[in-house]
Amino acid sequence: MQKIGFAEALDSIVAADPRYQRDGYVFLRDALDFTTKQQKKVKGVSVRHVTGPELLEGARQYSIKEFGPMVMTVFDIWGIHSCEDIGNMVFNLIGAGVFGKTEQDSVEDFKNVYDFKEAFVKPFAPEKPKPAAQLPTPKPATSTR
Repeated sequence: MQKIGFAEALDSIVAADPRYQRDGYVFLRDALDFTTKQQKKVKGVSVRHVTGPELLEGARQYSIKEFGPMVMTVFDIWGIHSCEDIGNMVFNLIGAGVFGKTEQDSVEDFKNVYDFKEAFVKPFAPEKPKPAAQLPTPKPATSTR
């Protein structure tokens, strides 16, 4: 059996499931690479498998690093609106033979891991101004005439 390349796999995936844009899958592959490198830094060993929640956390960090406050706009263009969407994309990549999985892995692993607004909007929201301290009431001027 001949292994198909990433580009050909994406052609097949996007044709079968047009909910998500091709660039979103490229991002997801890069986010997986980022996640494994981050885990290697922390654990000091090669990572052989990344769980759904670990990939979601890596994707969160990577997307903020790459897109800053534009994350939600970019994800919206790609059709990504929730952790579940990322899970669906991961399982599309698994089905195409691009990503692997263990017996324990499930698309359910990606449900409700974090709220997109909390993860991608809140870090860039301006801080609410603190109430100004009460200034003392000025004393009326006295005349010296």
